[in-house]
Amino acid sequence: MDEGMQQFQQSLIELEIEAEHLLLARNQVIENDKERNGNREALTALRKRAKTTKTSIKFPFESIMKDIGKSGSKNVPLVKEICGTCGNHDEKEKTWMMFPGSDVFACIPFHAAHTILDKDQERLEYEAKKLQSYVKEKTLLISEKGVLADKISPGVLRSLVTLTDKPK
Repeated sequence: MDEGMQQFQQSLIELEIEAEHLLLARNQVIENDKERNGNREALTALRKRAKTTKTSIKFPFESIMKDIGKSGSKNVPLVKEICGTCGNHDEKEKTWMMFPGSDVFACIPFHAAHTILDKDQERLEYEAKKLQSYVKEKTLLISEKGVLADKISPGVLRSLVTLTDKPK
């Protein structure tokens, strides 16, 4: 083969490799979204069970100030932490949970279950953003390499795409 054909073949190989990486990343984005939606549904179910919403648990400042005047003993903590998901729900109540990435069910405390799901949701959000930026980067790289359309007629390019090997 001549030099120009070898360069053309090499650029096609590089473009195909980048396109495969892009398709893999897009599939990973879809899988990540499915997992994020499942996590979100589980967190919503836990909030319903605790009869709370994301914004229903108010900052406990008013109740703290009321408690300061009433409590004469020093054993009462000045600040009482209130979990945004648990609220006044019994945080030690057991709940069944299937751990992510496995088929293992466990009966764990309510507070621990939603804490695990919250942290997993944060991790999934981070991965989703990272994958989206990767997809953008690969798409830009492929579009920059897309100058092949100027060098090859669309008919020849179409025939190369539909070309298949037949066994003899």
